[in-house]
Amino acid sequence: MKDFSGRIAVVTGAGSGIGRAIACQLAAEGCSLAICDTREDDMIETARRVEAVATQGAKITYFVADVADAERMLAFRDETGRVHKTDHVHLLFNNAGIGGGGSFVNTPVDQWERTFRVCWNGVYNGTRAFLPFLLKADQAHLINVSSVNGFWASLGPDVPHTAYSAAKFAVKGFTEALINDFRLNAPHVKVSLVMPGHIGTNISLHSIQEFSSTPTLSPEMQRAGEAFRDHGMPPEQAAQIILDGVREERWRILVGSDAVALDRAVRADPEAAYGFSFSDLVSSSRDGGPIQ
Repeated sequence: MKDFSGRIAVVTGAGSGIGRAIACQLAAEGCSLAICDTREDDMIETARRVEAVATQGAKITYFVADVADAERMLAFRDETGRVHKTDHVHLLFNNAGIGGGGSFVNTPVDQWERTFRVCWNGVYNGTRAFLPFLLKADQAHLINVSSVNGFWASLGPDVPHTAYSAAKFAVKGFTEALINDFRLNAPHVKVSLVMPGHIGTNISLHSIQEFSSTPTLSPEMQRAGEAFRDHGMPPEQAAQIILDGVREERWRILVGSDAVALDRAVRADPEAAYGFSFSDLVSSSRDGGPIQ
């Protein structure tokens, strides 16, 4: 699928960050969009930006949905079919994610499971809901966003990072398994696994807000979230890398020089990947927090 004009794309987690950037770039190429997120105000802003750059009659619709809720994702699919007057979509970007649930030992169970459900079940629910629409397209492409934490389950030896990492490993395994499954049973549907390094998004701020016990964040938490957002690769650059990978039908898309370097280092010496010396090699390529 070299040309996105006239196509229909579904993007989860499109209220900000990579999802918003993907939506804007697709619309600028004439692709219509159905987006979802949990924050309606953020989606309204995405819709405003999309409409400002859309070409060739590209249409955008949005739907409030938590990707962890399978029934809500089915409702999103049905609404997409109704408002776009279609029984198919060409592109599905399972992009929504959240950070948290660092320790399997000490983190509250509800926080751990919430993180896992959004980051893993969200991908499963999105794929399960929209698979019939992908199958009915003449050409289709499924894009699942994992993370470098999908092949390196760590933020360093001093920081537990289990829920997010376990979920992103699940996304990686699921997507790789679909390569052969689709080749055998739906050869017109392609699949890509996206593994970003540190992208400057609001995932850290949103994650802190999700699990905060107070309605407003402390100045320290606010600064930490803003620092993560302001010091990573711009989401627009990440979106361009992802869309280029889709055009090239690459199943494995690393995003960022830090992701490329970390992938190379893990592959070169997997036994050392969780030691202190290994972490020293990669610490300069991230600022902490979930690397997405």
